[in-house]
Amino acid sequence: MGHREDLLQGAKRCLLEKGYARTTARDVVAASGTNLASIGYHYGSKEALLNLAFLKVTEEWGDALTEKRDADGDGASRSPLDQFRDTWQRVIDGFEETRPVWRLQMEVVSRIDQDPELRKALLGPQREGRGNLAGNMLGIDPEKDPEKARVAGLFCQALLTGVMVQWLMDGESAPSAQDLTDGLKVVMEGRES
Repeated sequence: MGHREDLLQGAKRCLLEKGYARTTARDVVAASGTNLASIGYHYGSKEALLNLAFLKVTEEWGDALTEKRDADGDGASRSPLDQFRDTWQRVIDGFEETRPVWRLQMEVVSRIDQDPELRKALLGPQREGRGNLAGNMLGIDPEKDPEKARVAGLFCQALLTGVMVQWLMDGESAPSAQDLTDGLKVVMEGRES
């Protein structure tokens, strides 16, 4: 690997271990085996490097979820509710392993109002990620039905954020995959007359 990739890998490690605010340029240099000047040369600033590293961390989480789905054989033959439940089971089963990713997500969200560059860096990938969530969680192909994927992605993203906050705060009472599936059924059925 060259310095550029070494810096990115080091920044990802630092973000997951220390968080966004507590990661210094010296931390990244120590983790990457590079030098301070290489941050400016390759990325322009520490913040630009951390922003990209954050995006890569979240992208890798999504890729891992897709790989687990593919390995489990979830396909078009499954009902949407079964796919929804099974996806949530994978997310929840992997929570302890991915806890640093979710902690980092919450920290980054809390920084949005104070950091316009961070907000700008996240806008496009956030929108793209919604389509990926619709595909992962509900099997909706964003290329075949972009509007359906958009609204489903909005729903999945809102649900994912809320569920992960509950798991960060109190895993004992946080929803299970079956709770989420049953809740979705109740919402779909509506109020009985």
